[in-house]
Amino acid sequence: MTSFRESMAGMGDDGNPRAPRPWIAAALPLLLAACGDSSAAGEVLRFSAIPDQDTTELGERYDLLARHLSDRLGVAVEYWHASDYTASVEAFKNGDVQLAWFGGVTGVQAREAVDGARAIAQGRVDQEFVTYFVAHRDAGIEPGEDFPMAMQGKTFTFGPQSSTSGRLMPEFFIRQSTGRSPEEFFGHPNRYSATHTWTAKQVEAGTIQCGALNYKVYDDMLAAGELDPTLCVKVWTTPPYADYNWTAHPLLEERFGEGFTARLQSVLVSIGDPLLLKALQRPEGLIPATDEDFASIKETMLNVGLLEP
Repeated sequence: MTSFRESMAGMGDDGNPRAPRPWIAAALPLLLAACGDSSAAGEVLRFSAIPDQDTTELGERYDLLARHLSDRLGVAVEYWHASDYTASVEAFKNGDVQLAWFGGVTGVQAREAVDGARAIAQGRVDQEFVTYFVAHRDAGIEPGEDFPMAMQGKTFTFGPQSSTSGRLMPEFFIRQSTGRSPEEFFGHPNRYSATHTWTAKQVEAGTIQCGALNYKVYDDMLAAGELDPTLCVKVWTTPPYADYNWTAHPLLEERFGEGFTARLQSVLVSIGDPLLLKALQRPEGLIPATDEDFASIKETMLNVGLLEP
């Protein structure tokens, strides 16, 4: 059976992922002239993404997007790999990347730090994202429609500390449902996983009894045969909330000309290639987004102390 990795473009002749690099159209000068912004010659649009799961395939997946954006926008585009959530936000704050795929939390952090930054696109599914609470089958926690109070006193791990679906919203729902902090409810200091994938694997192995993670990662792992749902059992699904988004840096207008951000937004939301949408893990497509879509995320961050007033 052909694996996801084998089905993706962007591989070298030796079967390994090509190193990230700019994709420069052969007719770039003509394209730039047609766009009325020859001053952008030589400039590179760099984008990044939070590494919210194992990063083996991130480079090849985003290499496809780099080529697509370069072809449609007539500028050189390059994917920059962030080592963790904090590095992704810092690179955006410093202007080292001018476009980033953020979660709800990291998007708010980036836009709060950079005046003029704004959310421009999100997946259709990102309007109503959810978190799965999972438990090892031996933890004795039955799936249900209500928050699983039987998790009290169990070992529990969040996802990455700056994750919306793995940290912020799980903490919000724990506090809302129990009237206690996670530390009080579980009886131990907060634990965090480097990725959502690792949360699922720890629970599957029984090294941690319970956890919370991005529902798409869980579902994708099941579909790929990478997780046993009889061991890592989905016990509760949260109410929906807004999450992932593409956020644009104001440097885009300075480097590529007035109106470039609007063009970029149009290119993103018009992506229709199923292979590219699969690589972006948003097969349903992208839609426009605004900062207001994430107002509730910002408010929740303030309420749980992840953002200073």
